This record gives sequence, structure tokens and C-alpha cells, in this order.
Amino acid sequence: MTNKKAQEITALNIPSTGELSSKTLAYFDICKEKLGLLPNVLAAYAFDETKLQAFTGLYNDLMLGPSGLSKLEREMVAVVVSSVNHCYYCLTAHGAAVRGLSGQPELGEQMVMNYRTAKISDKQIAMLDFAVKLTSHPAEIVENDRQQLRDAGFSDRDIWDIASVAGFFNMSNRVAAASDMQPNPEYHAMAR
Repeated sequence: MTNKKAQEITALNIPSTGELSSKTLAYFDICKEKLGLLPNVLAAYAFDETKLQAFTGLYNDLMLGPSGLSKLEREMVAVVVSSVNHCYYCLTAHGAAVRGLSGQPELGEQMVMNYRTAKISDKQIAMLDFAVKLTSHPAEIVENDRQQLRDAGFSDRDIWDIASVAGFFNMSNRVAAASDMQPNPEYHAMAR
């Protein structure tokens, strides 16, 4: 990854720490094959392979690993958290994922604008309400908030996963904002 390419993706000029390994380049090829592009967030992290691997390892575990939450539900949390944080990069990229996974182009926009207008289950609304509160007012989370999720049908492990996905995207949103990270233009047309 060249510094010139990194500067097109973010407003930061961070020198590369070295060449990327063949394992990382193969991972990038898989992303290009599956998505039709290399997500700019990966290109942005490519200045330091250790940071890139930490980011992708946690992302892949949270978003693609075993969970009581579906992949769509995890993407819904990503979009709702990013909506609260006004993260252009994540709203664009993960809004496309919601559209693609759901087969409902309008659902991505509903998650961005007001998830309560979407035709989703009461259980999913409870999940998103929790993610919003955790994002906006984390110090106000109390046992009643967790109990509401249990009452909606979530296990304690599911609650951990909701919180972990919300926490990851709060971190990611802040890095994207600080660096003015730009989404791949292709995301805008996906799953429409």
C-alpha cells in the first residue's frame, strides 16, 4: 500500500512500517474477490500490519464468528451505532451490508435514519435500543437494561456480543472521524 493511496483514503500521512506479508496480501485478494473491492478501512490500516491484523482479527471474530446474533443483526448494530456517531464511512459501508444481507434496500436507510420505522422484531428493537444507549449514555447502563434484553429473548452471551459489536464500532467510528476516512464509492450502489 503506497502512502499516496493512504492519503486518498484518509487525511493522515502516516509512513508505512514495511511491506505487507503474503498472508495479508492473500487476505486482501479474498476481500476483493468476495466484495469486489478492498475496503478503504483495510487500506488505511495497512500502514502497520500489526495494527491491521489486530483490527481485522477482532472485526472478523465479532462480525463473522459464532454468535447468537445473526450477521444481519450484527450489521444492524454497526449501522445504528454509526448513525448515533454520524460516521460517514461506517454508515456507507455497513448500510450496504444491511441492504445486501436483508435483501431489503430500504432497511439500510431505516437503520441510518430511524430504526424504529423499520419492520423488524421487538427483539431487534430491544437490541438496537441497548446499542444506542450504550453509545450515547454508557454510564447509565444498569441491570434493568440487561434484563430487558433477557426478557426479549437474548442470552447473557448475546448481550456480551451486542456490547462488543457496539464497542467495536464506537472505536472504529472515532478512528474514521479523526482520520476523515472515506468509504469506497462502490458501496453507494451496492444492494440497491
